Amino acid sequence: MSIALVFPGQWSQSVGMMRALAERYPRIEQTFAEASAVLGYDLWAILRDGPAEALNATECTQPAMLTAAVATYRLWRDQGGAPARMMAGHSLGEFSALVAAGNLDFKTAVDLVRFRAQEMQAAVPQGEGAMAAILGLEDSDVEAACADAAHGDVVEAVNFNAPGQVVIAGHAAAVGRAIEGAGARGAKRAVLLPISVPAHSSLMYPAALRLGERLATIDIAPRGDAAVYGVDVRVHLRPDDIRTGLVKQLHTPVYWAATVRTMIGAGATRIIECGPGKVLTSLNRRIDKNRDLTMLALEDPKSLDEALHAASAA
Repeated sequence: MSIALVFPGQWSQSVGMMRALAERYPRIEQTFAEASAVLGYDLWAILRDGPAEALNATECTQPAMLTAAVATYRLWRDQGGAPARMMAGHSLGEFSALVAAGNLDFKTAVDLVRFRAQEMQAAVPQGEGAMAAILGLEDSDVEAACADAAHGDVVEAVNFNAPGQVVIAGHAAAVGRAIEGAGARGAKRAVLLPISVPAHSSLMYPAALRLGERLATIDIAPRGDAAVYGVDVRVHLRPDDIRTGLVKQLHTPVYWAATVRTMIGAGATRIIECGPGKVLTSLNRRIDKNRDLTMLALEDPKSLDEALHAASAA
């Protein structure tokens, strides 16, 4: 048995997330209190009460998702959850994975992802960028739809999440045209995502440069408790290589399906999602349908108990 922990990114947020776990386990709100002290506002209150527009603003979403993931990971370990041999995070979730593995200090990470979010929003003002999930097309067809829809703007395939699910990002008008083009090619659905910036597109390159400047001032431990897979589907141990990967992932595509397949190939038999919801778990089940694999999400007390039992089973 080999456990891999995975950490969700920016499109898993919702008002009320983490409430069920927080009602039973004080550890959740304690972790949010740590983050709130860094941010200077009550992050837990926004999760609890909304409004959704505040939570979905990228400057709030990124610290919220990082904190939710770290809180869930801490709870997992508090309750006797087995240590992971490998970890991975989807986009922003890579920061959560690095915190959980011990490469990156939590409070430092909270401030870092807030800075990351601010620079992303500054690179493309709110309303000018968009992201959408295209369902039911081959990767190459999505890329072709983007190429045909550009018309001098930017629209690119940026998240290769699972068979038949690719996320596109870029200028809002171009994303709209690409959605129409994907429909004409036979896409089953296209869903605009609650994200106020076109993450992982080339429009994020100026933000990536600024992030690199900030990362150069931050301590990163050379070796953590688990192998953390990055945007290039590789494990990096040197701090400078980790920094380079975090910069690169901001303006280049995320290859989530390849990451999951690589972890399975490295021996992962139980893949457990730390964070609100079960977006990654749903994707993971589509990536590999092997019945010998266990894929679970820690989204409430019941699912936590189920995952603890599954991880302890021989």
